[in-house]
Amino acid sequence: MGISAQIFLFPPPPHRFHHNNEKAFPLQIPHLLEFKPRLTDHPTPVKRLQMTIGAATTDHGYDRATAVKQFDDSKIGVKGLVDSGAATIPPFFVHPPENLPNSTPSTTSSASVIPIVDLTGIDSDRRSHIGEQIRDAAREFGFFQVINHGVPSDVINGTIGAMKAFNEQPTEVKSQFYHREMGRGVSFSTNFDLFRSKAASWRDTVQMKLGPTPPPLEQIPEIFRREALDWDEHVKRLSEVLMGILSEGLGVKTERLKELSFLEARVTVAHYYPYCPQPDLTMGLTSHSDPGALTVLVQNHVGGLQVKHGDEWLDVKPVPDAIVINIGDILQIVSNNEYKSVEHRVLANPEQDARISIAIFLNPSKREDLYGPLPELISPEKPALFRQFTLTEYMQRFFSKELDGKSLINFFSL
Repeated sequence: MGISAQIFLFPPPPHRFHHNNEKAFPLQIPHLLEFKPRLTDHPTPVKRLQMTIGAATTDHGYDRATAVKQFDDSKIGVKGLVDSGAATIPPFFVHPPENLPNSTPSTTSSASVIPIVDLTGIDSDRRSHIGEQIRDAAREFGFFQVINHGVPSDVINGTIGAMKAFNEQPTEVKSQFYHREMGRGVSFSTNFDLFRSKAASWRDTVQMKLGPTPPPLEQIPEIFRREALDWDEHVKRLSEVLMGILSEGLGVKTERLKELSFLEARVTVAHYYPYCPQPDLTMGLTSHSDPGALTVLVQNHVGGLQVKHGDEWLDVKPVPDAIVINIGDILQIVSNNEYKSVEHRVLANPEQDARISIAIFLNPSKREDLYGPLPELISPEKPALFRQFTLTEYMQRFFSKELDGKSLINFFSL
């Protein structure tokens, strides 16, 4: 027996939109959407889902703001929608056609691939050769994968498995951590920009700030506590090596980027992308560049991560035990455009297996210091390309809007 709830649908093809204050509305009449709950011992998400969708329809039509609030208040996340047996996605997850992958150039004709750098011998005479590969990848792609990096396979797989286990707990358990207060302990939510974005994306997220001061141990869920802390320790060591090589690639001393506190403020963000019943209508993560200095990421076997290279989108295919590295906006700024942060996105997941990625964002920690291009990289021939700013100003700008391409770095360009 299904659960019926009246909502507005966006049936394919998703091309009939009109725009009002940048919000997209469907040009259809209401339809009935039937949910067929899967067998589960936890009916609460289904009941909450019924309340959420039922509250979204008024005598005046579909009320997006109400639907979003009721969904957020339910604390079930997109995993809860999937568990309810939803055959279609709620309207506020539907993206305008121009923002969907099928409106962008195909990647099939490209001979370009994301570089894979072997770190074997990083402390030997191979360091200069490895450094050249990393420097070239940071300049041309802004993304690369590293192998033989020293992080044990069981640490990587254990962290992925622990985050998977957290997300696949009953809603009543994980909803204890559902909140939107950035920087407070550990948070579980759907889309940090849910109330600002034009369309939500199909993923749930665990976020926790581990540096420079980690939260009390009791605030970290036991189900992934040990694994997350182990992963953080290994990332700190690997990042110090990579940051030294990136400094040398700029022609400055090895410790230069570390002196900017780039290794100190670390935020772990674990994304869980469950099966999506209509992956052609939404995204897992919209196109954006990362605001910090460096991002260190592991992913499971389910693909979907893509990087923009020129006019094409390249797949970052999962490689067993590889770690994905990408340049952030603030590193592009201090390098005065020598290194490039690039747009990347994640497609909605059409697979039954969930996609899981766990990133640690390396950010500066000195909030009132001025950041801008390194003085050593400025000359009459190459003047500063970005203005100076404090980290406080920088992050306020980032959190004031939705994920949106490279709008953050463009805001600070001269």
